Amino acid sequence: MTLTENAVERINEIIEDSERPVTGVRVGVRNAGCAGMAYTLDYVAEPVAGDDHVEQDGVHVYVEPKATMFLLGTIMDFEQSKMSSGFTFKNPNQTGACGCGESVQLKPADLKAIAEARAV
Repeated sequence: MTLTENAVERINEIIEDSERPVTGVRVGVRNAGCAGMAYTLDYVAEPVAGDDHVEQDGVHVYVEPKATMFLLGTIMDFEQSKMSSGFTFKNPNQTGACGCGESVQLKPADLKAIAEARAV
């Protein structure tokens, strides 16, 4: 997982503005919605043993173990418009989404394809 500059800035703002100790965010997936899965995002005061850890530009993102295979290759962004703001995920493992935007269809990452792409 990688982060855009906007995501890094927003996570830093979350950490700075928090009234309780926050060291980063934790990303995961859960069963939800008509498409099957939804992304989750929580504050992290202390890392959870077993989580994967991504550090980029001083920002710490922890990934739930059950979500790792669904999030490999994902780019986390923060987008803001007149109507909404929030984190978005550009995920190569996403195969579909529901019409309301609350859930997505995800497949596990193809590790063979990733290894072959890195070998090139």
